[in-house]
Amino acid sequence: MSQFGKIVIILVSMVLVDNYPLAQFLGICPFLGVSTDLDSAKGMGVAVTFVMTLATIVTWPVQQLLDKFGIGYLQTVVFILIIAALVQFVEMFMKKNMPALYKSMGIYLPLITTNCAVLGVCISNIDKGYTYAESIAQAFGGGIGFWFALTIMAGVRSRLVDQSRIPKSFQGVPIVLTTAAILSLAFMGFQGMFG
Repeated sequence: MSQFGKIVIILVSMVLVDNYPLAQFLGICPFLGVSTDLDSAKGMGVAVTFVMTLATIVTWPVQQLLDKFGIGYLQTVVFILIIAALVQFVEMFMKKNMPALYKSMGIYLPLITTNCAVLGVCISNIDKGYTYAESIAQAFGGGIGFWFALTIMAGVRSRLVDQSRIPKSFQGVPIVLTTAAILSLAFMGFQGMFG
C-alpha cells in the first residue's frame, strides 16, 4: 500500500473507527462539558484539532531524542509539559485574536491541557510505530474525529432540550450520559472497517 493510501486510512479510521471520545473513551470531560451548543463545540473542536496536531508535530521528534539518549521513560512527563505549553500558547493567541470565542469557551479551554485525548494521540503515535507523516495524520484525524463527535453530541443535546419531554429522573447528567452511550454504540458499527 502506498504512503498516501495508508495516511487516508489512518485519517478515516481516527474519525469513524477509533474516535477518541466515542470509541476509545478519551477526552470525555470536554466532550460532555462543551457539547451543550454548536458554537462551543465548533470552537473546542478547532482548538483540540490544532493542539493535537501541533503537539504531535513537536512530541514525535522529541521522542526520537529521548530514545537516542536512552531516556524514553521520561515520555509521559515531557509530553505533558509540551502539551501544557502549547495550550498556553493557544489560549494567549485566542485571547488576543478571538476574544468572543475565548470568552465563550471559559473554563473549557484550559481543559485541553488535561484532555487525555491529546496526550493519548502523542503516546499512541509512538506505540504504533508510526512515521512522522503518519503520526501527524493520526493527530489531525483524531482532532477531526473529536470535533465530529462534539458536533453530533451538541446537535442531539440541543434537540433533546428543545423538542423532548425528559423524565425528571433523567434530566441533566443522566440524559447526557445515556445519549453519549447510544452514540458510542452507533460508532461501534464501524469497528472492523480497516482490519
